[in-house]
Amino acid sequence: MSASPEPGQPGEPTPGPARPRNTGVRLGIAVTVFAAMAATALFILRLPAMKGSGAASPEQVANEARIQVLALCDAVQGFRDEHGDYVSIAPYPVPVPQRGEAVPFPQDHEDFHRIGFDPGPAVHLQYEVRVEESPVGEPEVSCFARADTDGDGLNAVYRIRLDANGMTTPVEAEHEGE
Repeated sequence: MSASPEPGQPGEPTPGPARPRNTGVRLGIAVTVFAAMAATALFILRLPAMKGSGAASPEQVANEARIQVLALCDAVQGFRDEHGDYVSIAPYPVPVPQRGEAVPFPQDHEDFHRIGFDPGPAVHLQYEVRVEESPVGEPEVSCFARADTDGDGLNAVYRIRLDANGMTTPVEAEHEGE
C-alpha cells in the first residue's frame, strides 16, 4: 500500500486562500441579464403603442375596401347561385367608420351571415348590398363599401356592380381618400 503524501509534500496542492473567481465574467453575466430584463420590460410597456390605436391609413382602408367589396359581391353571387335570388342588405355598421378607426363587426349579423360574408371581427368600412331592377326588368346588384378616412363627413365609396349573368364591373371609387 502506498502511503498518502503528507501535506507540504510534492504532488499535493498547497492549501491557501481560495482562488478568486473571475469577477469580469460575473459582472458581464449580471449586466447581460439586467439588459435583457430591461429590454423585455420596455417592449412590454411599448407594445400597445407599437400596435397603434386601431386606426388604419387611408391607403390601407382603400386596399381593404377594394378587397372586401369584391368578397361581398362574390358572397352575393354565391347566395344567388345556391338560392336563386339576390338579397338586399342595409348599410352596416352605422354610422360609417371614421378616421380609419376599426369598429366591431358582429359575427352573427343575420343578413351578412346568411350570404356567407365575413369581413372579420373589426372593420374600417360600412358595407351594403343594393338590389334594383334594370330598365329591362333584370336585377342589378351593387355592392358598396364606404369609409370616411379624414372624418369630414364626406365618404369614400367603393362600388362593384353585378349583372344578372354574374359578371362584375371593376371597382368604382368615388371620393377616394376622403
